[in-house]
Amino acid sequence: VQLQASGGGLVEPGGSLRLSCAASGSISNIAVMAWYRQAPGKERKLVAGITSSSGYTRYADSVEGRFTISRDSAKNTLYLQMSSLEPEDTAVYYCNAAQMVPFEHDYWGQGTQVTVSS
Repeated sequence: VQLQASGGGLVEPGGSLRLSCAASGSISNIAVMAWYRQAPGKERKLVAGITSSSGYTRYADSVEGRFTISRDSAKNTLYLQMSSLEPEDTAVYYCNAAQMVPFEHDYWGQGTQVTVSS
């Protein structure tokens, strides 16, 4: 499975960005796709996730109500719509695909930088 993230950039506080993650390869066993982020000097943390089967979504408390995760199955693409961005959202954002069968494995994209600053 290969993941290609895009859409990051510089945005002012209060602005919006949409991240995309194009998936390719053997994606039929992917159970969950998610976005993580890592700020300088901090651990990588889950931002939002969505299940492949039901589309169930989960968000970190810090982004609930401001970010929306979605997927386009026809395009094998994951999205993260980010609104009301805050300087604290500045981080490298990574796309993740979690496989459960036939064995557990996490696939990662290369990361895309999001900087929120005036």
